[in-house]
Amino acid sequence: MKLAVDEQRMLDGKEGPARQKAMDLLLRYGEALGAERLVDTNNVCATAGATTPFLRDFAAQHPGGLDAVFSEFSLDSAEVVKIPKVRAYTSHLQQGLDPAHAAEQNVAHELVQLYRNGQAYLGGLGLQMLNTCTPYQVGNVPVKGEHCAWMESSAVIYCNSVLGGRTNAEGRESAGAAMLTGKIPYWGYHLDQNRLGTHLIEVEIDVRDTADWGLLGYYVGEMVQDRIPVLNGIRYVPNLARLKHFGAAASSSGGVEMYHVIGVTPEASDMKEAFGGRKPMAALGYGPAERRLAYERVNSTARERRVDYVMLGCPHYSLEQIWEVCQLIEGQRVHADTCLWIFTPSAIKEVADRNGYTRIITEAGGHLMTDTCSAFGRVMPKGTKVAAVDSAKQAHYLPAIMGVQAWFGTSAECIQAALTGRWSGRLQ
Repeated sequence: MKLAVDEQRMLDGKEGPARQKAMDLLLRYGEALGAERLVDTNNVCATAGATTPFLRDFAAQHPGGLDAVFSEFSLDSAEVVKIPKVRAYTSHLQQGLDPAHAAEQNVAHELVQLYRNGQAYLGGLGLQMLNTCTPYQVGNVPVKGEHCAWMESSAVIYCNSVLGGRTNAEGRESAGAAMLTGKIPYWGYHLDQNRLGTHLIEVEIDVRDTADWGLLGYYVGEMVQDRIPVLNGIRYVPNLARLKHFGAAASSSGGVEMYHVIGVTPEASDMKEAFGGRKPMAALGYGPAERRLAYERVNSTARERRVDYVMLGCPHYSLEQIWEVCQLIEGQRVHADTCLWIFTPSAIKEVADRNGYTRIITEAGGHLMTDTCSAFGRVMPKGTKVAAVDSAKQAHYLPAIMGVQAWFGTSAECIQAALTGRWSGRLQ
């Protein structure tokens, strides 16, 4: 790789040992990927700190504390170095718990204290403690063409596809190095030619609500894996939540990091722009049979109709989605044997508090939580065997991670399950 003058300066240690180790990591990473150079970035989304028992113990055993955790797990350095303030604007992604609901999530007090210590540490480094998988909902909205270094599959695909930002799916280490240096390898989705569509998806049926977009994403992800699908035939312009759920599903059932919707997303005004004049590698149809197949696959773990737990907010709920839930649940009561947890960014919860939405949910017997989700934080009500979700991503991961059955359906069907304690949803 060819290094610029400022990059060589960091590699030579002239800006301290932490940035030297970060630049060394990026150099090794970029060479492994075949990148010829680095590119500047001032937009990083990452997970750092320590909110698990393993990392708690690791920090306790090393005199460097959280600097030791950052050195080992974000810089690939066994040597503990003092971590300076970050150079790139960096948003912190979701954590492993919600400190305000630690009791409900069965989280020990010592982990809550570790969480608070970590918040103070990372805030002191200059990170923005957004604590969400949807940073674009609470202020981090890159512009078309902006080079970013983002973690989190559902955030990466939204950044590339809907916003037109440029990022690969980074890991904790590369993102940690990027936040200290303001650099990331110039490869993959940073390059124009790698952002063109590969597979044409002819959508033959109406795709309207969020659940329909989730099913479409789940099917497309399975079919194209890590390629770039181009959706044609969409007749109803999707809102933020629908594109959010589509991307989350496609990146879960497959490895999609970018997609195009003709006439909707910023790099697909027409077929020519989406494919760059090239012919698709394959053309696939999505009709009633494919929709049915996606529904059956995403519900493949579900058997029992009794529902212990309804989880909404994967990816984190928008204010509009919380408003919609309140319309469905206001004045009613969650079933005595069922729990309802809704996850959202803390910044959105503050608005929900002011709007009275948190009160409506709480009075109904539910909880509006922040900072984590069930699959990421491995937090669920005790004794949960059957869950209901409106996220194809969560239906994909929750059974594998937590060993539960998961029903997938619309938000309205999930709220009905919360109120009755039973699943009655079906494909319309």
